Amino acid sequence: MSDRHAIVREAFGDQATIEAGARLPGGASRETWALDVATPGGGRHELILRLDSPGAAPEAGAGLAAEARLMRAAAGAGVPVPRIIACGESYILMTRVPGETIPRKILRDDAYAAARPRLARQCGQALAAIHRMPLSALPPEERRAGPQDPLLRWREVLDQLGEPHPVFELALRRLAATRPRGRRHTVVHGDFRNGNLIVGPEGIRAVLDWELAHAGDPLEDLGWLCVKAWRFGSPLPVGGFGGYSDLVHAYEEAGGQAVDRDALRWWETFGVLKWGVICVMQTMRHLRGGARSVELAAIGRRVCENEWDLLRLLREGPENPRSVARW
Repeated sequence: MSDRHAIVREAFGDQATIEAGARLPGGASRETWALDVATPGGGRHELILRLDSPGAAPEAGAGLAAEARLMRAAAGAGVPVPRIIACGESYILMTRVPGETIPRKILRDDAYAAARPRLARQCGQALAAIHRMPLSALPPEERRAGPQDPLLRWREVLDQLGEPHPVFELALRRLAATRPRGRRHTVVHGDFRNGNLIVGPEGIRAVLDWELAHAGDPLEDLGWLCVKAWRFGSPLPVGGFGGYSDLVHAYEEAGGQAVDRDALRWWETFGVLKWGVICVMQTMRHLRGGARSVELAAIGRRVCENEWDLLRLLREGPENPRSVARW
């Protein structure tokens, strides 16, 4: 089932009608619609509908039905997420949570001035809840595969791109030589960052984009949140809105594992490497004709930004006093 009206009638009954609908930007293989639905007796529902686009190749990561299961498990663990109304293999219908997702507005607009000092702590609390989710919430194929070696995966991706990137090679070697010992494996969101959060004047209202969830080291999520790209020009290291200590203390107080600062630094460095390789991948899609796009072409300039950030992180390792002082 992929027709918007049929999905709404299936969820609310044959008399339900879509009074207003607008397709939201973004997504080549999935569509996102904002719908206002009316039901008999004066009921009104503000909803989001995500659909697989007909004929499009499926996106990497969990399918929509698996993503819906993850979001329901997240709600059960205390993670703020939209409520799932209905789902199928090709769609999710969920409540529409009001708020802002654009990072530059969250970091700069007066409407979110009171929220900004709270966000790092709220992220720590949300991540602790995510890492309490049962591994059974993951898709069966993800559970069968178990935790993967992230360095091996991105080494293989870099090799397949067929381009020399000495800084990425150096980072891979340094990370392999200093890999922290993981103490446990949990559900990992996979893309927890500024831009995938709905924020209101009081703080985080919902965590979005669960399609990359997998089993892994929970510090992967904390490190990814601290990657410089997600600071959007702010000097504050956690999403551009807070400090490491706010994030870590809130995470630990909310029941997350004790955070080894050197291990978190390792995962932040890994995150910068990963994002740098993704930037190369996106640019190659444009240059090699897979998807001609000015946006994809512009991402190419971010490759050198990530190389610079990696060199800085590798130079300012945990043993460097300037690095330690940041805590």
